[in-house]
Amino acid sequence: MKKVIALVGDYWHAGDMIREALGQAAEAAGGMAISFAEHGELADRLKERPDAVVLFKQNPLNGPQEPFEPWMSPEIEAAIAGYVKDGGRWLAWHTGMAGYDKDGAYVDMLRGRFLHHPKMNDVTYTRASDGAEVMTLFDEHYFVEVEESRTNVFLRSRSADGESLAGWEHDYGAGKVCCLTPAHAREALLDPKFQAFLAERLRLLLA
Repeated sequence: MKKVIALVGDYWHAGDMIREALGQAAEAAGGMAISFAEHGELADRLKERPDAVVLFKQNPLNGPQEPFEPWMSPEIEAAIAGYVKDGGRWLAWHTGMAGYDKDGAYVDMLRGRFLHHPKMNDVTYTRASDGAEVMTLFDEHYFVEVEESRTNVFLRSRSADGESLAGWEHDYGAGKVCCLTPAHAREALLDPKFQAFLAERLRLLLA
């Protein structure tokens, strides 16, 4: 049984709905046990050498009208990068790539980051390999900056607001990194097509 630690929930996203969505996908994927942690516990939990970590949490701990209060320090960034280089697996999911230092070790490890999103709209996600439609969700259409030459894009997105990348993965040292932009709301997170896709990505990450 693979051990997976998850940090979920932030100012914009209730932790309960993410735990529900991740739990369902993990059960469908099989072979893994999820335990949830708070951000202040991460450095110590990484010392347990979990098989993977899932992060669905933005860096700011507070709202946009308040002074910026990040939770991820340079020391935690270094611990994360070291964990993955030594063979850990990391899933940066939705806000798990939002608000982090663009010049820091964490974003360098992800090789991409969130830039902005327009109002929620219908977003169609397609496989990068053949253009086949995976799902259409009423979602935040994440626009991202990705170092495409240093990663492998597997999912693209399009909406009335334009086109972007929605999923990419690469090796990092002896470990693996996967970045996935959908989804924002409970209905989209629990959509059967998204659930099947998330389960697939979890299986591949832990393979």
